[in-house]
Amino acid sequence: MIYLIGAGPGDAGLLTLKAREILKVAEVVIFDRLADEKILNYVPATAEKIYVGKSAGRHTLRQEEINRLLVEKAASKNIVVRLKGGDPFVFGRGGEEALTLRENQIDFEIISGVTSAVAVPAYAGIPVTHRGVATSFAVVTGHEAPAKVESSINWEKISTAVDTLIFLMGIANLPQITAKLIEHGRAKNTPAAVIRNGTKNSQQVLISTLEKISAEVAEKNIQPPAIFIVGEVVNLRENLKWFDTKILFGKKIVVTRTRQQASKLSMQLENLGAEVLEFPTIKIAAPSDNFKSLDAAISDIKNFDWIIFTSANGVENFFARLKNFKLDARALSHSKIAVIGSATAEKLSNFGIIADIIPEKFCAESLLDALKNSVAGKNILIARAEVAREILPRELSNFGANVTIAAAYKTVPTDAVKINFAEVDLITFTSSSTVENFVAAVGIDTLKKIKSAAIGPITAQTLKNFGVEADIVAKEFTIAGLVDAIKNFYEGEKIVQ
Repeated sequence: MIYLIGAGPGDAGLLTLKAREILKVAEVVIFDRLADEKILNYVPATAEKIYVGKSAGRHTLRQEEINRLLVEKAASKNIVVRLKGGDPFVFGRGGEEALTLRENQIDFEIISGVTSAVAVPAYAGIPVTHRGVATSFAVVTGHEAPAKVESSINWEKISTAVDTLIFLMGIANLPQITAKLIEHGRAKNTPAAVIRNGTKNSQQVLISTLEKISAEVAEKNIQPPAIFIVGEVVNLRENLKWFDTKILFGKKIVVTRTRQQASKLSMQLENLGAEVLEFPTIKIAAPSDNFKSLDAAISDIKNFDWIIFTSANGVENFFARLKNFKLDARALSHSKIAVIGSATAEKLSNFGIIADIIPEKFCAESLLDALKNSVAGKNILIARAEVAREILPRELSNFGANVTIAAAYKTVPTDAVKINFAEVDLITFTSSSTVENFVAAVGIDTLKKIKSAAIGPITAQTLKNFGVEADIVAKEFTIAGLVDAIKNFYEGEKIVQ
């Protein structure tokens, strides 16, 4: 089976649920230039990925070769995906590919995508129809040279018969397109817009008139990919623009969390308009003793008066090992539970346990303050990272507690992802290990050239140890707190400007 899938116009969030589910089981993915590469994260690591993108004057493969490639892969694989920008049947040549498959008796399915003809204007605050303004719209190819003798576009009729005209792939031919429209009756002062990189953080919108827009596009050197839209609906942008007014719009922000944990921070930053580049500097691995100390502690779990979790990773691995002993949360009924912060408490609640203590400030010092009067003579288990600050077990021992440390996991460096840091506005750090491993992977010079955001004072101090003063330090030591701090920082920058 071959699936012809529309990847949407650029924002990976516009991929359909059905498309995502097929991509998760794909064996081969043949993809275009305009498909957001984040979408490929849904594809299994074992799948074969083949790039066949096209740009003006540069084709990786000709269409005939792409057609042959589809037939070839269908002969050897069960699930082949042809991933196309926008929608396969809106100037995507999906019909040609489907006909080739039918001729070769290959089953196929079309999974429609969100077309740029509607989504890109929407992200610019321009509805293609609007009551009392536009009751019709047409989508036209701009790739055809309008000046050729036998144009397939009926300029005489389309120029004035439709309220809103949307031209895809038309930037190179914009002078001819505007001239043809004016020649066949469209008013010179009709509002017009060119939208480049629509639905992406780099979106650029130029508003003008039909008569002037071609010259202004040339003057500003606006390059493809872009769409051209003509009609009175363009005037609605002033009141309806929403995407490029977000506080982090135009900012490129690097997230250094593990791949498994990056999504929560990435999503919140993207919701504020940022383009997020994930650069995992660490990954979570089994501790060096292969859980020996943790398993020993679980074997003796009934003898602990307190169990302390210092991270969500510690909680997750603790309960995974607990399950190995055929135990669940009931095994902790004799113990009180303390956590270092709200994220850890939230993870703990997933296993049906409400923490007895969550400190006012999410750090070891605040947790110690909360525990100091209730741990003397008590047996305490700390399930934590293999390498961690020693202040918690040391001070608990000073308070008279009997402390057992069990390594629930360790953090190790991961392979560096290629990023052009010259284009980055901000790097986020959610732990000291992310700082240390970032410096090891990229170098201190890169870190010093870019603004940095730390999830709290401990992480900020690690940055300072490398000679870098954090530009942003969260007041609440959580992902939400970090996002709020970043938002407030850039809101302050806008006020200054």
